[in-house]
Amino acid sequence: MEFPQDVRYTKAHEWARGEEHGIRVGITDFAQDALGDVVYVDIPEVGTEVWAGEPFGEVESTKSVSDVYAPVSGTVADRNALLADSPQLVNEAPYGDGWMILIEPAEGIGLDQLMDAAAYRTFTETAETES
Repeated sequence: MEFPQDVRYTKAHEWARGEEHGIRVGITDFAQDALGDVVYVDIPEVGTEVWAGEPFGEVESTKSVSDVYAPVSGTVADRNALLADSPQLVNEAPYGDGWMILIEPAEGIGLDQLMDAAAYRTFTETAETES
């Protein structure tokens, strides 16, 4: 299981990476592993407003359909067009080519409220022991 240090994490198993042009978002290695083989990804169009803690899309796998939640509020500045033809990128490279959207955050919004890698690792270990 990967827990990159350069991203922040949500309790809903999304990751967020602050970049020069916004905040790149995807689902974590833990989430893609739990979902199984991803067969379809539904993500919003550029210009769509998203709200922290609210669903912005869905991931369909061979096991289930799951909502994907925005880690921060803002506007979708870019979307990963590769996922339309290659949804398996979410499984193959969740922190790389499997990213979903780039959010231009609302003014004053940062990633400080999200978990760092160590906290997220502990959170997932606790979740695994409870299930």
